[in-house]
Amino acid sequence: MSWEKNVRRVEPYVAGEQPKREGVIKLNTNECPYPPSPEVGKIQEEMDYGKLRLYPDMHAEKLVHALADYYHVKPEQVFVGVGSDDVLAMAFMTFFYGDKPILFPDITYSFYNVWAEVFRIPYKVCALDSDFRIRKEDYLRSNGGIVIPNPNAPTGVLEDVSLFEEIIAENPDSVVIVDEAYVDFGGTSMIPLINQYDNLMVVQTFSKSRAMAGARIGFAIGNEKLIHYLKDVKFSFNSYTMNMPAIEMGTAAVLDDAYFKEMIGKIVKTREWTKEQLKRLGFSFADSKANFLFVSHEKVPAKDIFLALKANNIYVRHWDKERISNYLRITIGTDEQMEKLVAFLENYLK
Repeated sequence: MSWEKNVRRVEPYVAGEQPKREGVIKLNTNECPYPPSPEVGKIQEEMDYGKLRLYPDMHAEKLVHALADYYHVKPEQVFVGVGSDDVLAMAFMTFFYGDKPILFPDITYSFYNVWAEVFRIPYKVCALDSDFRIRKEDYLRSNGGIVIPNPNAPTGVLEDVSLFEEIIAENPDSVVIVDEAYVDFGGTSMIPLINQYDNLMVVQTFSKSRAMAGARIGFAIGNEKLIHYLKDVKFSFNSYTMNMPAIEMGTAAVLDDAYFKEMIGKIVKTREWTKEQLKRLGFSFADSKANFLFVSHEKVPAKDIFLALKANNIYVRHWDKERISNYLRITIGTDEQMEKLVAFLENYLK
């Protein structure tokens, strides 16, 4: 077919499986096991759905101001989008427009290379070391931009802020994006450094720690000029990206800080318990500071465990990829879910 010669072809991002049947323990997509703040529910119950006939606030000012207050920045330093994927895609389009390759790790969020391919951005991957850690020197070379998650996914490894500071300081001509999707589970955010480094942009999401993956809310924080350029691209692409219910519910979630911290505490406590149990069963893993563990067993291949778990309605994530094919990523669920996972593994590994 002649029209196919004009089709842009890329290898798409492959998300974790979304099982439809009931009774599944779903530990494969890093969703929060608890509901969002009760204040979010109140917004939903009280919402005037007649307003859906109107366009939403294209600037999402209510949410932007809530985030600015929470993170002690100016509203002009905040950008919001439809999940952090939307924010990151806009950032790729905006800041990675040169001829030099952008840099990101070889084991990382697998959407980065997809966006680079879609937007025709040259890129190079930088191999993590044998402990799945960033090698600073790989990012101290000529580049067109840098994007690194911290903690990393799917490894869960957290790097020290000082390492990122060195990378940012040594790349004044490049925008450095730190993707902090999992930072709330044990990391230190780079947000306080945005006024010190005008080439730093921090991206976060409501999908993990704020339990709102279904609402699709993400945001970026950086200096005013960075955010201004980002908005220019957004408003030339689609002005009304965030819907009215998401703006209202997202704002309610930010304002309920007590619930947010309580929920994070529960997940971290369950994560540490799960680490102890999996070590006892012969698993090894980096010291994850995310809401998941990236594990490998001393004797049994990861794919065998993955298939056995799936056959028993427990879903975890496995990739047939170089360097990580013998690892499983296990999302931290409720105490009950993790106890069932451990119980199954105890019997299976015998």
